[in-house]
Amino acid sequence: MSVVTPPEEEAVVDTEEPQPSLIKRITSLQSVWILGVLLVIVAFFTVTAGGKFFSASNFSLISQNIAVWAVLGVGMTFVIITSGIDLSVGSVLVFSSVVAAKVMEGIGGDSWGTAAIGIVAALVTGGLWGLLNGSLVAKAKIPPLIVTLGTLSIALGLAQVITGGIDIRSVPGALTDFNTYIKILGIPSLPFVALVVVIIGGIVLHKTRFGRYTYAIGSNEEAARRVGVHVERHLIMVYAMMGMLAGLGAVLALAQFGTTTIAGQSLTNLNVIAAVVIGGTSIFGGEGSMFGTVVGLFIPAVLQAGFVIIGVEPFWQGVAVGIVLVAAVWVDQSRRAAALRGAAHVNPILAMFRRNTAASDK
Repeated sequence: MSVVTPPEEEAVVDTEEPQPSLIKRITSLQSVWILGVLLVIVAFFTVTAGGKFFSASNFSLISQNIAVWAVLGVGMTFVIITSGIDLSVGSVLVFSSVVAAKVMEGIGGDSWGTAAIGIVAALVTGGLWGLLNGSLVAKAKIPPLIVTLGTLSIALGLAQVITGGIDIRSVPGALTDFNTYIKILGIPSLPFVALVVVIIGGIVLHKTRFGRYTYAIGSNEEAARRVGVHVERHLIMVYAMMGMLAGLGAVLALAQFGTTTIAGQSLTNLNVIAAVVIGGTSIFGGEGSMFGTVVGLFIPAVLQAGFVIIGVEPFWQGVAVGIVLVAAVWVDQSRRAAALRGAAHVNPILAMFRRNTAASDK
């Protein structure tokens, strides 16, 4: 007589890793930690400068200082997410402002009609420079660093040739009055124009197919191409958008200063790139956010305003921004290295001090 034994129940092992909590996911974002750094800087200047730092006039000054950078930062975020770079934004801004000022000077008058034609001229000029950059990067396969380094020199040189190195001061009154007399909550209008651009840029980056394609190209260009993304066309569009935003930045600069600033934009490209990278956009591509860019933009602006108030030479601003920039890239590299070792959710600050366990086991 045979005995039939019932089959043993197989133990089911749950191999799924527990999902990290919302707080852990938030604190793992580099932009959140950079926001913490910004709050520390603000607290420092609040203590050392007293009520002067938190005054309405100082906040108005800071917001005006980052208005142009914010517009450029939107385009630079897209460019860097694609694993590219654009060093020419400052020179393209200068060239676009020169062309716009020349066009408005030739038409004459202080009306909005003259200003509108100048605005279109600046946008078209910037867009054409962006198309040139994008075509050389996407079609000619020249590294973006080399392409934009070349167009940086060409655009600035042509601007100096056109003007003889002398700034053009004939900006229509309608354009300068827009920044001087139109205020919202006591703040000039330019920061609100920049805010609108940032919001639109954030929606496009995070909520549209264009933004998803941008992330895909930066993460793995070949994989994006295999799933049907037209990589070359998309890169050209990204750089063209960057150029048009540089043209818009030229318009804002003309409205703010009432003149072209041929010699005043030499560090604009570095400041914008530093702000975007500090805000958590990876220089290696495939990662970034518009929120992080905004936070990164405030750091150099707050440092500049704070140093002036407490009487520190403004040259130290470059030193401080450089230190924060290097630290941000270090955090990004450490976090990526930790992720490759299997730590998918790594605190970016602790990643700086985490030992490479794989290396220590050897």
